[in-house]
Amino acid sequence: MSRNERLVDAIDHKSYLLEEGVFLSDLDKRLQKLLWQHHPQLTEKSFISHKNLAQYRLIFLREIVEKANKKNDYVRESVYEVTKDQDYKPLNLQEEWDKKITFGQRIADDVARFGGSWTFIICFVALMIIWMAFNVIKPFGLVFDAYPFILLNLALSTLAAVQAPLIMMSQNRASDYDRLQAKNDYYVNKKSEEGVRLLHAKIDHLVHQDQSDLLEIQKLQAEMLVSITKQLADMQEQNQALMGKVEELEKRSSENV
Repeated sequence: MSRNERLVDAIDHKSYLLEEGVFLSDLDKRLQKLLWQHHPQLTEKSFISHKNLAQYRLIFLREIVEKANKKNDYVRESVYEVTKDQDYKPLNLQEEWDKKITFGQRIADDVARFGGSWTFIICFVALMIIWMAFNVIKPFGLVFDAYPFILLNLALSTLAAVQAPLIMMSQNRASDYDRLQAKNDYYVNKKSEEGVRLLHAKIDHLVHQDQSDLLEIQKLQAEMLVSITKQLADMQEQNQALMGKVEELEKRSSENV
């Protein structure tokens, strides 16, 4: 087609230059659907001027923004629905555990802690050596547990009999604490995993949805800028042609004078 050829706009039925518009088939598919909704008589070969196309591009742009807002609201509601029932809060286990401890359990922990230390071993060995040395040497003729140290054996047996249950009580408490800690870790890990999953969902939404909408908006903006640039260029050409005619008329008038 010639550059100066004029075509009839299918919307306002006015005549425009070929550069002042586009054919419907050259537009985005979604923009074509929008035009068909308002003008069912249009065909793919219909010519539409940039002037009339601008308002539909703005309508299309507004629909894209509204659609993106709806998607964001849907993601936000989905996140809220998932997280509203997660009312579990991580516990300070040591603080909660100390609140429940009884006097007997505290004694059992202290006995187990002391019985499993080098201090206990050294003191125990020193006491046995002093005990046996006192009863063997017999200072001042005093003896309260002669060889074979039956009273010492009784004391050791009694100590072992009492110490073993206390250590077992402390171990049982340690096992209960480990189970409570494992349960707390499970809920914390579950909550963290859910948060990571939701974060992935948000990122996927931003990458696949918002990015595509942003690119579409940029494309529309570029098309509108191109159409405006073309209209400005055409206006400049028309002004230059008009100025040339004016100068030519002034020359003719001056020659006639």
